[in-house]
Amino acid sequence: MIPLSEYPELVDHYAPYFAEVFSPDALIEFKRYVSGLIVSENKTVAGINRLCVMESRNQSSLNRLLTESPLSLKDLNARRLAVLEDIPETQHKREGVLSLDDTLLQHYGQHFEGIAKLYDHVSGAYVWAHDLVTLHYSDNQTDYPLLFELWKPLDVAQLEACVRATGIKMQAAKEALKETDPVKWRVYLQSLWQRRHKQYSQLEQAYESKILIGQRLLCDWVSEHPQLKLPVTFDSWFTQPDFCRYLVQDLGLSYVGTLNASDKIKLKTGEQELGTFAEHLKQEHLQATAVFRRIKITYKGETEIYYSYCNTHRFPGFGKQRLVINYREADLSDAPVFYVSNRLTWQAPGITRLRRHRWPVEVYHEEGKAEGLDQYQLREFDAIQRHVALVAVVYSLLRAAQYDSRLHRQFQRKFKITLDGHPAAIRRVVSAQSLWNLALLIHVGLSQQQPLRSILAPYIHAVAHA
Repeated sequence: MIPLSEYPELVDHYAPYFAEVFSPDALIEFKRYVSGLIVSENKTVAGINRLCVMESRNQSSLNRLLTESPLSLKDLNARRLAVLEDIPETQHKREGVLSLDDTLLQHYGQHFEGIAKLYDHVSGAYVWAHDLVTLHYSDNQTDYPLLFELWKPLDVAQLEACVRATGIKMQAAKEALKETDPVKWRVYLQSLWQRRHKQYSQLEQAYESKILIGQRLLCDWVSEHPQLKLPVTFDSWFTQPDFCRYLVQDLGLSYVGTLNASDKIKLKTGEQELGTFAEHLKQEHLQATAVFRRIKITYKGETEIYYSYCNTHRFPGFGKQRLVINYREADLSDAPVFYVSNRLTWQAPGITRLRRHRWPVEVYHEEGKAEGLDQYQLREFDAIQRHVALVAVVYSLLRAAQYDSRLHRQFQRKFKITLDGHPAAIRRVVSAQSLWNLALLIHVGLSQQQPLRSILAPYIHAVAHA
């Protein structure tokens, strides 16, 4: 880890886009924080502050950027997306795909506002975490987050007050749970909310599920881009009948959702689990009936092969859907995946290609964590939201830098470095620039007869305490 003797060229290059969002002093803190997120291994406020030797300030100044400054996250996000829109390769394109997903930002301890004990599918255990919902954009050249929001856990007292205010009758036996079993009381209130929130706007104001956050993010996107009706894809968590109907009836969007092997399909013989249905099709195919056909799709410039079944079927709660069942192996020896779409004329290659563009949001969540997405020590919920937004800025600047010819020329002229490749490679180039800047500072200091110890003292301190 190399201390910063100057702002990275990348940060200085894009900082003017954000000048209207910050006061002059807050813009300096913004540049310090973003620079630290790019190059520091310790991405906490304290770690970043120590690393920014070129603008030595009290840590409280950086803290205020996240906790007290009148920063509009909407304006910050708009400027972030403006950077990407100014580069042809990262602009929204009509062949682009929207994807919706959530991820856990895990922490040890519960002393964070809005944290909850949530089930982690990776570890198979409940963990303390915030849950981030992200609407992501992807095409064959680029991808990046569009809109995002942290989910807030249910406030039992607030929801109870709203239920009583609506006049919804609660069972007397259930009300006793408030004292005898608070967990079951919470579950009961949540079930009331689930059944009645569409009837009462007060209930939706009291609590917003991840599904409703996803709906709102998509609604905001469509409202701002009414002529750009991009399809949206998502995993089995969001593949719910009400959510899919909202996409079609309220937003007019096409979608590709995901079902599990345990989900039901309606057949002439009755309902059957999709896993069982797929196994029957597989046996037919292996007995020389061509049920699964070989298809090719292009994803991010690479050709991929699948073996697909595609037909229109009915599903409980969904009605008619276009179903695609995919295997990767020619002998169908791997586990099948199940996709559904409201577009009944679409074929397997198109549906598979769209669903393939859900993967970049997972990559963003993983790479975003490497950028510091879950590496905060902030306690206040709004401050954590700002931290998440600034990590999205870093990810987007690295995406923009891949194709920014003006920035490439600056790096080539100043540092004789070719700027290309994956964002991780660009981050390494930024670190190399930091090393170059530090070497220049030492050279100038020695030429002015300054003792080496005095030149390096603040940088040694920064590294030793990082």
